[in-house]
Amino acid sequence: MSSTAKAAGIIGNRRWLALGLIAAAQFMVIMDTSIIGVALPEMQQDLGFDPQNLSWVFNAYVVAFGGLLLLGGRLSDLLGARRIFNIGWVILAVGSLVAGLADTATVEIVGRAVQGAGAALIAPSALTLLFTIFGANPKELTKALALYGAAAPAGGTAGVFLGGVLTEYASWPWVFFINVPLAIGVLVMSSAVMPAGARSRGSIDFVGAGTVTAGIAAVVYAVVQAPEAGWTAPSTLIPAVAGVALLGAFVARQARLREPLMRLGIFRAPDLAAANVAQLLLGAAWIPMFFFINLYLQQVLGLGAFASGAALLPLTLTIMVGMIAVAPRLMANFGSKATTVAGLATLTVGLVWLAFISPDGSFSVDVLPATLVTAAGMAMAFIPSLGTALSAAAPAEGGLAAGIVNTSYQIGSALGLAAMTAVAAAYGADQIGNPAALTNGFSAGLWGAAAIAGAGALIAALTLRSTNPAASAAEEVSVAAN
Repeated sequence: MSSTAKAAGIIGNRRWLALGLIAAAQFMVIMDTSIIGVALPEMQQDLGFDPQNLSWVFNAYVVAFGGLLLLGGRLSDLLGARRIFNIGWVILAVGSLVAGLADTATVEIVGRAVQGAGAALIAPSALTLLFTIFGANPKELTKALALYGAAAPAGGTAGVFLGGVLTEYASWPWVFFINVPLAIGVLVMSSAVMPAGARSRGSIDFVGAGTVTAGIAAVVYAVVQAPEAGWTAPSTLIPAVAGVALLGAFVARQARLREPLMRLGIFRAPDLAAANVAQLLLGAAWIPMFFFINLYLQQVLGLGAFASGAALLPLTLTIMVGMIAVAPRLMANFGSKATTVAGLATLTVGLVWLAFISPDGSFSVDVLPATLVTAAGMAMAFIPSLGTALSAAAPAEGGLAAGIVNTSYQIGSALGLAAMTAVAAAYGADQIGNPAALTNGFSAGLWGAAAIAGAGALIAALTLRSTNPAASAAEEVSVAAN
């Protein structure tokens, strides 16, 4: 009996409860990137952030998350996925307490970075557990991936909605405190319903983890700094060059280590690199759209925090239905490549439509129909590209593959948002109180996001093979068992 089969036997009918905890992990990880949005003005006032540093409330989380995901995947493979999953929740809870209790900007940024570190352990271990539990059954695996994938956009929109509710009716620290009881609940239940996960022997490249995290942080800092300082200013070029050098040093180090944090040979697996590029560009297009539309609703159309979050609920419901009910059927009928390409192309169309927002527009005309199109595109593209990236690697490197694909999406999200924010600012998005200028800036950012999604569709069409990720995963599990 394979390790996957043994794990399924241990869990039995409780595997769907385990999937609920795994989906909750994905929900929380993504929610923590969006829940702070509507709370930022009050945080700025209470903690003394200046406008430029305020963005690091978001970036500190994303950089720590994206930079440490590879370490999280490696630890999952070596020490067991459930153990790393639980440790990640403990760290996330501690970071949430620090962020909620912060009385200075520095402490707040530290708390957010700790939250990101916890999320970096949770995300890859959760995906490893999902494949351990459902990998032997292609139909169940496809359904599990769909439910897991639907938790991401649900978390993103719930973050905006809950952030508005908590900020308006409680206070901004509660956008962090809400994580603590949820973490306790997951920790109480996980040991009862989840397998420990396979463990292996090997070393851990902590130097590599630090190098890649510092490199990502430096590049993101340069992109964030550029709109105010200028793209050719020393304060932009120096961190940019340093970041690229650190990332190059990380790759060189991985190439010569016997037990690297990221085995470069894994990218020789068919479709792994192509699927990760698709995820990177998907994140780079999707997150700016979500960011700009939320600002458009509040700063141009005049919706409050609560109303703005509620306005995005149709988008979330469309994504969830698409990921759970539509995407798996499209994958079964047309394959993962065609579904991914069609999803990115549909997302491009929706973003172009959104780019025509106007200063005197309305939610029902300018936002709702176009966001439903983008939601359909996201639903079609996310599940097959994620499944392809995960199933391309050997089962023994499931944690590494999960870490790589999560890193790709998060880095894409961070760089895409930073770059499109710079574009939007150049076209007027920094002129608070001027609806025409704000709309012009948001529109420019949406055009840029559309270009990214269109590039993603073209690259996916040229590089992906026509495969069914669920079937591939099941085949690899079967091979590993024999």
